[in-house]
Amino acid sequence: MRRLRLAVVLIAAVALAACSRDGAGSLSVTAPPPVSPTVVGATTSPAPPPLTPATPPPTDGPATPTCVGGWITPPRSSQPYLQPLGIIRRTTGVDGPLVVVDMRSFAGPESPPSEQGYIAEVQRWYVKLYAKDDPAFQGRFLVEARRFGRGVSAVASYRSHGWRSPDWIGFQWNSADTTPKAYPGLPGQWEGVPYDFVKGGGGLTIPGLPPDVAGCLNGT
Repeated sequence: MRRLRLAVVLIAAVALAACSRDGAGSLSVTAPPPVSPTVVGATTSPAPPPLTPATPPPTDGPATPTCVGGWITPPRSSQPYLQPLGIIRRTTGVDGPLVVVDMRSFAGPESPPSEQGYIAEVQRWYVKLYAKDDPAFQGRFLVEARRFGRGVSAVASYRSHGWRSPDWIGFQWNSADTTPKAYPGLPGQWEGVPYDFVKGGGGLTIPGLPPDVAGCLNGT
C-alpha cells in the first residue's frame, strides 16, 4: 500500500504562533485520538469505483456569514482547478488519473484570524475524489495555500458529509513515530498523531476552519 504523508507541520506552526500572540489557542489536556490504526492485510480483489452523485453538484455558492466570500468550482484544466490536485498528488504520492467528484474553492481568514498580513487570507479547496486506477484511494481533502506554503491539512472519509466532527482528521507530526499507519475510511497510510481537525487538537483548542468559512462546506 502506498505511503502518504500529510502536510500539517505548517498548520501547527501557524496555530502555535497565534497561541503565543494573544492566548486564543490555550493548551488543553491531550484528548484520545479520534481514530485508531487498523491492521492492513493483502487486498484480495480490486475495490469497485465509489458511488458518485446522480446529478452534478452545484458549481458556486453565495456569500454568507459562514462563507464570507462564497465559493466556486474552478473551470476544469484551469490553474485554480489543477493546483489542489497537484498538491494532493505531491502530498500523498497517488499515481494515475484522479476522478474529481466535487471541488470548491474559497478564501478566508486564518484560524484564529491573524494580524499578520502574510497570513491574513488563506486560499482553500475542498476536493472529493478517487483514483481511477485504484478506487480504494478515495476521500475528501481540505487543501490550504498560504503565501509561505501549501499542503493537505485534513482528510475525511469519502462517505462522510459536510464539515462535521470527528469526520475530518488532521495529523500532528511526531518525530518519535514516523511509521505510516492505515486508518478506517481513509485512503492509504498516514504518519503522525491523528486529531479532530474540526474542533482542534494536538494540545490546542483552535478549530481547523474559522467560522467565517466553515459554512463553505455546507451541502458537501
